[in-house]
Amino acid sequence: MKKLFYIPIVALLFSSCELNELPKAGATEEDIFGSESGLKNYSNSFYRNITSGSDAYKGDAMADYSAVNSLNDFMVGGAYSAEISSGWSWTTLRNINQLIAKCNSPKLSDAIKNNYIGLARFFRAWFYYEKVVRFGDVPWVDHPLAVDETDILKAPRDSREVVMKHIMEDLDFAYANITNTAGDGSTVNKWTALGLKTRIALFEGTFRKYQKLNLATQPEVFFQMAVDAGKILMENGPYGLNISADPKTSQRQLFTSNTPVTKEVMLAVTFSKDLALLNDANWWWTSATYGPRLSLVRPFINSFLNVDGTPYTDRPNFQTEEFYEECQNRDLRLAQLIRTPGYSRNGQPAPPNFASFTYTGYQPIKYTLDDPYYDNGGYNTNAVPLMRYAEILLNYAEAKQELGTFNDADWSKTIGALRSRAGITSGTNTLPTKVDTYLKNTFFPEVNSPVLLEIRRERQVELALEGFRFNDLKRWKLGPLMANLPWTGIYIPALDKLIDIDHNGTPDVVFYDGSKSAPSITVPAGVAKVAIGGKSTNFQTMTSDNHLEWFKAVKRTWDDNNKQYLYPIPSAAIVLNGNLTQNPGWSK
Repeated sequence: MKKLFYIPIVALLFSSCELNELPKAGATEEDIFGSESGLKNYSNSFYRNITSGSDAYKGDAMADYSAVNSLNDFMVGGAYSAEISSGWSWTTLRNINQLIAKCNSPKLSDAIKNNYIGLARFFRAWFYYEKVVRFGDVPWVDHPLAVDETDILKAPRDSREVVMKHIMEDLDFAYANITNTAGDGSTVNKWTALGLKTRIALFEGTFRKYQKLNLATQPEVFFQMAVDAGKILMENGPYGLNISADPKTSQRQLFTSNTPVTKEVMLAVTFSKDLALLNDANWWWTSATYGPRLSLVRPFINSFLNVDGTPYTDRPNFQTEEFYEECQNRDLRLAQLIRTPGYSRNGQPAPPNFASFTYTGYQPIKYTLDDPYYDNGGYNTNAVPLMRYAEILLNYAEAKQELGTFNDADWSKTIGALRSRAGITSGTNTLPTKVDTYLKNTFFPEVNSPVLLEIRRERQVELALEGFRFNDLKRWKLGPLMANLPWTGIYIPALDKLIDIDHNGTPDVVFYDGSKSAPSITVPAGVAKVAIGGKSTNFQTMTSDNHLEWFKAVKRTWDDNNKQYLYPIPSAAIVLNGNLTQNPGWSK
């Protein structure tokens, strides 16, 4: 299987062999850097070097709300170390810097040269942003290195203050000089540069604020950058929220369409059956063995509002509502995220599959196509969004609220607009005034502002499973949620009872005491039989208040000294360059 934005990546060290070489190919430097077609072909390689679609649809496999069949080593005490750390690779940077340094042919106009330099600097900003998020301080290199530049090859890490300054300069240059303004959804344009700036500035501002870094540039500077970039994009860009003829599909359509829905999708990975360029989203999400059987958890599902704009947890009996009842009259995005009553595949009812796929009952469908043909391999052709206008609205709203300048009009055009698309009928035009105590106590105990609470709720609902969650928790300094959020599921009224999950008249599942060999009742063919507890090897249990629970006996860890907000520098890189220091807490 091939992917459009995929190339084999070798985890290389920060060394001269990867920072000072031109890519080996038949073309000469003049062919590549002396013509617009050469620059275009060369810059196209940046897309596949930076990211692949699977980074988005698999990115939340490690998140507080994602119950999976095995823990990432990063979440197992003592299992992760500098010896196995990865991500310290610089090949992509070398290729980007080559274009920036060599795009100087007198045969090309300044506008053409600056356009391609702008594209390169966009991708350099993205590259370095991901390095800073992962490692914190990293070496800043802005040109292809010669083998004798040992002062740089053996240099210590630059502070994130220096690196973030250069990232913002790169994005400003990209916005000013990229000539493409069309929104085709699959190539970078000047609006994408602004969008990335809102993402990075919001991350950096909140990371500095909640981690209390006390660096020279205060968080408010980054919040203002995010607001300014978002404002320009919102007022002048070609994007808006996708509203389909059926409002129940407006969001999911963005993730199941073969071509980017350019009304909203600003950048996506695209695929083609004819070119054998495919992704494996269905296989990953609907396989009992290939993917992690990721199931969403009840505390997260509880954060979806009722359609009247009130919290679901305000319902008097929410804790004992069965699956069918809890899915009624909810935010329309819930049924576009997970299998809910009425969901079907090829015309056949398809309730949550407890036998093979879901541990909690909340089985995701956001990226999957509804034809089971796609479930058994890498056959998907649906485009995978990497950036969409909805994110820009969320970035703008959060940054403006952090500045204390967010008002009713801002709410209406950001959070209110997103909720209106989701079928929510009230509270879309004015700022909230009441704290949702369930949301606060479960996710954001340090937040007292009802406005900021609701902005964060909206972010986790709108961007669910799009690869943002772990970084969001890092920047809000909420890492302990990764270890402590219960992986609970649907309410089970009783064991040894046939349950019609979707109320279509046919029983779907029976849960029974795992200490017994089988249910005590006769179970019709086709009904899933799920053992609850009974053996130390059975990680499917039930809480004292009759909710499914997964992996209770498996300890997820978040270090008390907070070292997990950064990854360790790979030990091999430190051996190669003795001037590199290790991140706090990761030295033996």
